[in-house]
Amino acid sequence: MRSTPAIASLCALALALLPGVGGAEDDAQSRRLQQASEVLQEFAAIPENAVPPALLERAYGVAVIPNVVKVGFFIGARRGRGVLVVRQENGEWSNPAFITLTGGSLGWQIGGQSTDLILVFKSSRSIEGITSGKFTLGADASVAAGPVGRQTGAATDVTFGAEVYSYSRNRGLFAGVAVEGAAIQIDDEAARSFYRNDAITANDVLKDPALRSPPAARQFVLTLDGMTPRGPVRPGATPARRAGEAATPPPAVEDAPEEEARIFRLEEFEEL
Repeated sequence: MRSTPAIASLCALALALLPGVGGAEDDAQSRRLQQASEVLQEFAAIPENAVPPALLERAYGVAVIPNVVKVGFFIGARRGRGVLVVRQENGEWSNPAFITLTGGSLGWQIGGQSTDLILVFKSSRSIEGITSGKFTLGADASVAAGPVGRQTGAATDVTFGAEVYSYSRNRGLFAGVAVEGAAIQIDDEAARSFYRNDAITANDVLKDPALRSPPAARQFVLTLDGMTPRGPVRPGATPARRAGEAATPPPAVEDAPEEEARIFRLEEFEEL
């Protein structure tokens, strides 16, 4: 008969091997966030190909999906795992929720492709579609290739008419990537593991500013914040300041100069 310590050791080993136990799932989600941060940094490192600050200023949500894999011979199939943040009431970015991207495409395609993908959402309508179930790019919202370059970022008269803008960097044999027809869904299992809460929902992650932020989540948000000059603020909200940024003092109000008193002599007063 085996001793109690030996049985306890076997039980501990068995628990460590179970999915989601022992931090394995946490590590997987942390790696996903780290890869997403690296994608943002690599896009920002080449201003000519970066997401224009003018677009990020107007964005309601941003999704980053590293390593979207696409393998096909005439019919392609896509699969990727990424993260999504939205603009909060005070203009700051939320904690990241986890998402998946799946879909197929038709066309004369031969080869395999790995793509880093950034999606910029203009309004809350698309985000509500994602959090409420299944959201398909091109069907539930218009999607277009995003403008790039320094001049676009500095322009003040650029109009962004599409609901979603996509930015991609290909690592395979394809010259480009089409995201129309791809479906985005919330990855609830990843969120429960990462935030250590079996009852957490995507709305909890995106809308609760008091939610604990693990280091990988904070790093991703800081990286995105570094690409955003100053996000727009929803009506009635207080503009957000970056860490270490001093509050802008109100403009000084100059007092109106006092009129100099004039003393009249009696003779002058009689003349008036």
